[in-house]
Amino acid sequence: MEHELSKIAIIDFGSQFTQLIAKRIRVMNVYCEIFPQNTDFKTVKEFNGFVFSGGPESVNNSESELAAEIIKLNETMSVPILGICYGKQLICHYFGAQIKTNFNREFGKTKIKILKESPIVNGVWDIGAEVDVMMSHSDSVNTIPEGFTLIASGVINQTVAIIVNESRKIYCTQFHPEVKHTENGIGLLSNFLDIAHCSRNWTMQSFIDEQKQKIQNMVGNQKVIAAVSGGIDSSVATALTYQAIGPQLNCLFIDTGLLSNSQKQNINMLQEFPICYIDRSNLFLSRLNGITSPEQKRKIIGNTFIEIFEEEAKKLGNIGFLMQGTIYSDVIESGHASNNASTVKSHHNVGGLPEKMQLKLIEPLYYLFKDEVRILGKEVGLVHEIISQHPFPGPGLAIRIIGEVTEEKVHILQEVEEIYSNTMKNYNLYDEIWQAFAVLLPIKTVGIMGDKRTYKYVCALRAVTSSDGMTADAFPFEDKNKYSLVFWDFLQNVSNIIINKVTGVSRVVYDITSKPPATIEWE
Repeated sequence: MEHELSKIAIIDFGSQFTQLIAKRIRVMNVYCEIFPQNTDFKTVKEFNGFVFSGGPESVNNSESELAAEIIKLNETMSVPILGICYGKQLICHYFGAQIKTNFNREFGKTKIKILKESPIVNGVWDIGAEVDVMMSHSDSVNTIPEGFTLIASGVINQTVAIIVNESRKIYCTQFHPEVKHTENGIGLLSNFLDIAHCSRNWTMQSFIDEQKQKIQNMVGNQKVIAAVSGGIDSSVATALTYQAIGPQLNCLFIDTGLLSNSQKQNINMLQEFPICYIDRSNLFLSRLNGITSPEQKRKIIGNTFIEIFEEEAKKLGNIGFLMQGTIYSDVIESGHASNNASTVKSHHNVGGLPEKMQLKLIEPLYYLFKDEVRILGKEVGLVHEIISQHPFPGPGLAIRIIGEVTEEKVHILQEVEEIYSNTMKNYNLYDEIWQAFAVLLPIKTVGIMGDKRTYKYVCALRAVTSSDGMTADAFPFEDKNKYSLVFWDFLQNVSNIIINKVTGVSRVVYDITSKPPATIEWE
């Protein structure tokens, strides 16, 4: 099946890693889209190949009409299929294999051994090689379906790791090739694209052109409000939308009283867009009074944002749309990428939005990860200071203050974050780190300053490395030899500066937890 623009359809069964599959494929310049499992088959039948994602369900308790239709298409058209984890079990179940629940459960890094050659592993792993892969499954395939060949198995549990049906061009992996913990998993995905005869001609510029056209078609002659925060996501989305519709875009910067000092400074770098400044800090802080639940905080902030935007829309007139800088990691963690996805946390601009809104949403970055947003930012001409900044959550410091949010705590944390960021830049560490921030804890500890007893707050510092925000390691543990000595010196120095300059903090700790099991943000 040949197309001017090759296309891969990813059928999402609820895996937290589904969008990573799309990201890996797009990096190889092949266009792909993600579809929920309830998508009509007619929507996807013209694609060059299909990937069935992982998911939290058991195939013994669920069925997929879409998957069955795609497998039937494969029978007549030999359209390649790659099943990953749950996707593999779904395919095997379709062909009559026995799937055992809670059998040979595996979570995390596991070794597999390559037993035979196959186009899916050729040039990636040699026969006899033992390879580190990332498993995350409770159910296991107990019998190999007729027509399939075992290509790789687990070293310890003899898990059915890779099976293929070469005549049907169906390939199944129990592990996740899309995550970085799988050794050269991207090579396996690349082989699948070759098997599907995909032309590698999709670029970020083609994405920009497509999004501009979509925005123009959606908006028509109506106006759009842009939620501009000074962060990278909203700035890039604003630049892209402004290039699409020009003065039809009305940019609003709402001071929630929960922003870092750098967020406010970044607005001055976006002078090419007409931005209206609105101070509603008292409103946000009053509504958060007494609230300690992070989910409640997010929903209150989300609802308040929408309320203000709708008020401003009435003043401006002919406003039909609200533009947001939502990216896909927000969507995944909020459980909105799939009917089966579990909610890690609601993001204020996804799960935190009210059910009924007067404004329709425009979200041009919806299917992009953070590193792709940075690439897009360069393409649309934003300055380095905007593009290179660390991610900052939409709810702001409200979710970096554990427990109740008060104006005093916000000021304390603003000071800490400014010191942390500036000192990191002085040590030339800022650009080496994916995200760094401080968290103010709801506890106080005893200290000694000037021979006197103190009793003040504890703040936690966090710094992580990541490529996509879906997995992360505490800095500098991934590359200890290169950064350890300078980072420990940095931590001692920045801790001393914080204690001496920030009234209200008497102790500084450092968070070394990776993601998973933790999330990057604390709330």
